[in-house]
Amino acid sequence: MAWLSKSEIDRINRDLAGISFADKRILITGGAGFLGSWMCDVLIAQEAELICLDNFASGLQSNICHHANFKKFHFIKHDITQQISIEELQLDLVVHMASRASPFEFEHYPIEILEANTIGLLNSLEIARKHDAAILYTSTSEIYGNPMVVPTPESYYGNVNPIGPRGCYDEAKRCGEAYVTAYRKQYGLDTRIARIFNTYGPRIRSDGIYARAIPRFIDQALSGMPITIFGDGTQTRSFTYVSDQIEGLIRLAALDDAKGAIANIGNDKETKIIDMARKVLEITNSGSDMTFHSLPVDDPIRRKPDISRARELLGWEPKVSLEDGLRVTIEWFRSQRREAK
Repeated sequence: MAWLSKSEIDRINRDLAGISFADKRILITGGAGFLGSWMCDVLIAQEAELICLDNFASGLQSNICHHANFKKFHFIKHDITQQISIEELQLDLVVHMASRASPFEFEHYPIEILEANTIGLLNSLEIARKHDAAILYTSTSEIYGNPMVVPTPESYYGNVNPIGPRGCYDEAKRCGEAYVTAYRKQYGLDTRIARIFNTYGPRIRSDGIYARAIPRFIDQALSGMPITIFGDGTQTRSFTYVSDQIEGLIRLAALDDAKGAIANIGNDKETKIIDMARKVLEITNSGSDMTFHSLPVDDPIRRKPDISRARELLGWEPKVSLEDGLRVTIEWFRSQRREAK
């Protein structure tokens, strides 16, 4: 089902401990995507009024269709790289989440990815400026490239190849952060930047070029297909369950002390890819084999955030273990398969 477990939405809002956008008016670009639709669900549960903007480049209508009859939910099908005037509501917050994000998309849509995080972000910044609204920009751990400093703090400048296969995403996000900073300095805009680390959970896509490691492994395990691992699997990532991610983003967007802040929002527990694959096989009770393939160019060897700032500034840290998050995600994938029959 598109609608997420009410208990998970309630838990996020309970953990927010009264932090709420009730009666606030919010624009979410990319609101039909994996993270964007979770944001919609949680904020609607808080009684916020939302404009969800998406062109379905990678988002899905099925992620938001359950809000169609909710009077405070407004959907606009639009590509944010094209200018748009938002007159329906006087906005309090703009959340720019619109961007393709799977590494397999980088080869096929590099220009669209660059434009979403530059031209699209500029359009979002202008909307925020005209409405005198705050803006939350969802950046990425990819701005650090293949980091030489691990755990990686927000002060690290990055080790990025601008002309490599990941450059369209890495450099677009880095440029996006520069635009956000410029609007804060030149116009006094209330800005916040979240550097998101590998996030997973229900609604993450597993199909074709949209698939990232966890959904791809789950889909392969449930199908009895070989688990495809790049390199020897000893490279690491820091996997954040989506409910933890959304709580961190909302805290960053809401707290007055976070004006102008840049914060890593990710799990500080580092996990080898091969260990995560083994955990998927264990939970799914799958007999799938593992196959090993060449490591992609510029694929980061380690990924682990320093989340001291998020702990101190936002009172946030991840709560959901990888095993617990995988169990929920795997069950969601199973439910999707049952519904498709």
